[in-house]
Amino acid sequence: MATDRSSETHGMGSAAPAARQEHLRSLYAAFNRRDISAVLAALAPDVSWPNGWEGGTLRGHDQVRVYWMRQWAEIDPVVVPTEFHTEDDDRVTVTVHQVVRNLHGSVVTDQLVRHVYRFNDGLIVDMEIQN
Repeated sequence: MATDRSSETHGMGSAAPAARQEHLRSLYAAFNRRDISAVLAALAPDVSWPNGWEGGTLRGHDQVRVYWMRQWAEIDPVVVPTEFHTEDDDRVTVTVHQVVRNLHGSVVTDQLVRHVYRFNDGLIVDMEIQN
């Protein structure tokens, strides 16, 4: 299991405020238990979301929901946040330990990835993936 180093900065801005960290942790937990409604409730209606599996960008709740349903029918991704940092422009970078398995349980990929979130009025309006 990954270690939590959320108070470290590593030259990437300051640690994200505790409330935002807990909010994001709860969203990752909802994603991992496949609670689409809980995650979509935290996204702006016109959210810009990366299609990290097939490429491209998704717009809005409907496209994100369809994408996740299609993805979960083919692979079993689990993402666990290990670090949080607030960037100078107020975006939040989350380092996650990502393990993707095929539907037979074999590991396809096991890596650290960075997710960068932009918020507006408490909702996620944009996310990008940095490998």
